[in-house]
Amino acid sequence: MGELIFFLGLEVKQSHDGTLIHQEKYFQDMLRKFQMIECKAASVTFAAQSPISTDPEGKPVYRHHYRSMIGSLLYLTASRPEIMFVVYYCARYQTNPKESHEIVVKRNFRYQKGSPMLGLWYPKASSIDLVTYSNSDHGGCQLDRKSMSGGYQYLGHCLVSWKCMKQTSVSISSAEAEYITASSCCYQFLWI
Repeated sequence: MGELIFFLGLEVKQSHDGTLIHQEKYFQDMLRKFQMIECKAASVTFAAQSPISTDPEGKPVYRHHYRSMIGSLLYLTASRPEIMFVVYYCARYQTNPKESHEIVVKRNFRYQKGSPMLGLWYPKASSIDLVTYSNSDHGGCQLDRKSMSGGYQYLGHCLVSWKCMKQTSVSISSAEAEYITASSCCYQFLWI
């Protein structure tokens, strides 16, 4: 069958140093689909000083188009874990998307246009130390004040698992939010 090069939208480039997994072709197809092939590149996914909210007075946008953009970005997180937080945040507003939400989603497309070859790098010479990182934001969701949890697991220098999700309950303190996140990462760590 030969060397694996392309599989389900994932491009695999193997070299003597290691393996790179990215989705450049899939992303270029996304840009064509949403008529953003001529857009300018952005340096960040969204501005942290302007949080995303429900925007009740905002101008509504076509739901099907917004959901299609979110679905495409969700599939792109298979090789781009750095966009997960913003994409999942924008996915919360799929039932009633506003123009302000679509602007953030389009900015995410522009951010990725500036770095289409970013992906997951798995070097051949890597240790087998398992390391995990976790973080949370206490009460970060503007709708229900639940915290967001995030975690990454590395096997040596290779990213093998990542997660970003809203916690199931409201935390009373930032210490509790961090404890919930750390316990979730420890669970994943032990499973690996």
